[in-house]
Amino acid sequence: MRSFSLAAICLAAVSVTMPVVVQAQTSGQTTIQGDVKTMWEKIKGSWTQTKGAVKEQWGKLTDDDLIAIEGRRDQLVGKIQTRYGLSHAEAEAQVSAWEKRRAGSM
Repeated sequence: MRSFSLAAICLAAVSVTMPVVVQAQTSGQTTIQGDVKTMWEKIKGSWTQTKGAVKEQWGKLTDDDLIAIEGRRDQLVGKIQTRYGLSHAEAEAQVSAWEKRRAGSM
C-alpha cells in the first residue's frame, strides 16, 4: 500500500512539472530563433561589409553569388551547397557554426 502511495505521488509530481520543462525548452528555442533572425536582419543591412567575411569563410563563392545572396540566409545555404557539393544539412551546419562565431563578435 505504501509503495502505491509513493508511486502516485511521483506520478503527480511528474505530471505537474513536465509542462513547465516543455515550456522552458520551447521559449528558449524561440529566443534563439529570434536572435538569429535579428542577426540576419543586421547582416542584410550591412551586407556590403559582411560580404568580405562570407568570402573569407567560403572562398569558392563568386562575386555574383554574393550579389545574388543579398544577405539572405537561405540563399547563402543554397550557394554553399552548390559550390561545395554539400548536402543541405552540411551547408546548414556550416552556416550555423559561422553564425555562432559571428554572434560572439557582434
